[in-house]
Amino acid sequence: MATPATRTATPRAAWAILGAAAFIYFVAIVQRTSLGIAGVEALERFGVEAIGLSMLSVVQISVYASLQLPAGALLDRLGPRRMLVIGSLIMGVGQLTLAFADTIWLALAARVLIGAGDAPIFVAATRLVSEWFPPRRAPVMVQTLGMLGQIGQIASAIPVAWLLHVSGWNAAFSILAALGLAAAAMSLWQIRMPPDDHAHHTVPSVAGAQGEVAPAGPPTASQAADATLTIGDGIRPPGVRLGFWTHWTGLFSANTVALLWGVPFFVQGQGLTTAAASGLLTLLVLTNIASAPIIGTLPARPPMRRSWLSLGAATGTALAWAAVLIPSGPRPLWQLAALIIVLGAGGPASLIGMDYARTFGIRGRLGTATGFANIGGFAATVMSVALVGAVLQVVAPGTSEYALDDYRIALSAMAIPWLMGVTGILVTRRRTRAQLADEGVRLPTLRQAWREGRRI
Repeated sequence: MATPATRTATPRAAWAILGAAAFIYFVAIVQRTSLGIAGVEALERFGVEAIGLSMLSVVQISVYASLQLPAGALLDRLGPRRMLVIGSLIMGVGQLTLAFADTIWLALAARVLIGAGDAPIFVAATRLVSEWFPPRRAPVMVQTLGMLGQIGQIASAIPVAWLLHVSGWNAAFSILAALGLAAAAMSLWQIRMPPDDHAHHTVPSVAGAQGEVAPAGPPTASQAADATLTIGDGIRPPGVRLGFWTHWTGLFSANTVALLWGVPFFVQGQGLTTAAASGLLTLLVLTNIASAPIIGTLPARPPMRRSWLSLGAATGTALAWAAVLIPSGPRPLWQLAALIIVLGAGGPASLIGMDYARTFGIRGRLGTATGFANIGGFAATVMSVALVGAVLQVVAPGTSEYALDDYRIALSAMAIPWLMGVTGILVTRRRTRAQLADEGVRLPTLRQAWREGRRI
């Protein structure tokens, strides 16, 4: 049996796997967010109004979110390598279809394919991190993966925008389709699960989650029985549901800006140039990258109080939006940048939900638990994007040119998913703490948790 020191060491191959997974996730982010920078062009190309443009994102994200549980279940069955290959190829086909789409219906079909291919990418990459890195490093490594992948938003905001301007719609999206093939090739070349003598990196469940690791060797009878677990078993723990609402609350606001409504709001509502709007989207990603390592280390310090990080991020988001939307006139660039910085920190805060799934998920259904938690932010994004588009359509029907007051009213509708998310965190946090109390786990005070750095 491996010694404790061996069990906690990180294999050198883990870093190569992390790099490959980050590249594949980077490509997926480029594919996912590319329409956001082309929102104004899409309005003209397909001759649609706000609700039609919303549907292009809503359909994609709805497919992505609805396939998270099936993707998690298939991940438990097929493994990360096959899921990453399949997902990357499907996204490539979707982008190629979008490149030559000339009707809204063909564009919608393309976005369905992109959402379906995107569905397994992050959960598979997260599973790889959980398997290759020791449990104590997993939260930081997941944040690192997210940070590296989110650079794809910079590629959407700058190079893809430039490519779209220089080469046109067909060429730009055809090149994006080729990126999908490159990601599939990377999956075949580099991605693999750890060998049997590193199986101790499998993430512990809450019953044994004080940072210890499972012994190497053949599975025990209880572990073998995990094969009979259902999807319902995988999402039943209240801690997994807490992960869902944590991801919901942290991600949707930034996604609403990055995936669709940011550039139209900044250009039509705030009077910025397209270049300035792209710069703000770039700032969103840079903030995401800068804040990810910091937020990634915080859950490892007071893990019993992780929900306070999520609630603090939600409060900051609400205040930042209020400062921009309540005044009647255009906001100065520095204030829009401040809003973007706050939203950028929401992405890493949402990944605390993945840490809840890792911690409270049961063996044999970790892919399912992670997939379920990952549904949260994208289900909220679907609601948010659709609400903004619907309200715009109501307040300014029959046009694709919207004024600042139209955007102020429409973006205020994001208060609905925000309230749902905060309520969900508070309710599931109470239930999770009740479960821990039933299992004899003492909940320390916030000061004690921070001082002792306990892990769950």
